[in-house]
Amino acid sequence: MITTSVAEAASCLKKGQVLAYPTEAVWGLGCDPYNEQAFHQILKLKQRPIEKGVILLAANVAQVEHLLQGLSPEMREKVIASWSNRKPTERATTWLLPAGEHIPSWIKGNHPKVAVRVTTHSLCVALCQAFNGFIVSTSANPAGLNPARSLQEASQYFANDLEYLNGDLGLSQEPSQIIDAETGEIIRT
Repeated sequence: MITTSVAEAASCLKKGQVLAYPTEAVWGLGCDPYNEQAFHQILKLKQRPIEKGVILLAANVAQVEHLLQGLSPEMREKVIASWSNRKPTERATTWLLPAGEHIPSWIKGNHPKVAVRVTTHSLCVALCQAFNGFIVSTSANPAGLNPARSLQEASQYFANDLEYLNGDLGLSQEPSQIIDAETGEIIRT
């Protein structure tokens, strides 16, 4: 199914289906992060090892507030500012945050932290709001291939193996940078 309806796309996620959708810079694959079967379908589609972990994408800080509580007040402000003060053409920032007990082990992979991004991409914001929570967000491509930058490229990779939310990519030219919020180490430049 290809839809332009955010409500239909969120319904697919709630039913345990995998969804391809445009993000700030590339197309992503998403699912309900608490649905292990859907998550394993993403790993199969991408030919990605579970050890790597994935990014969680949220519509707003409230959806990930519980993950920010282990940070110092200064770092918490820095993380939130990077999400809320980003211009549409700027590269998004994903932060490695203390995972806490509510994040499934399959989301973290072999890591003690979880990668989280609050998006300003309007379609992704609407999708996370309609889903009523954060979703998995990993690039829409099989391992070793370039991330899809259009519906056509995503469907060439995955054909009818998933659902598609059609829409426009954001204006960023590259995927998010990843920074460890506790150490400041840049994981992906």
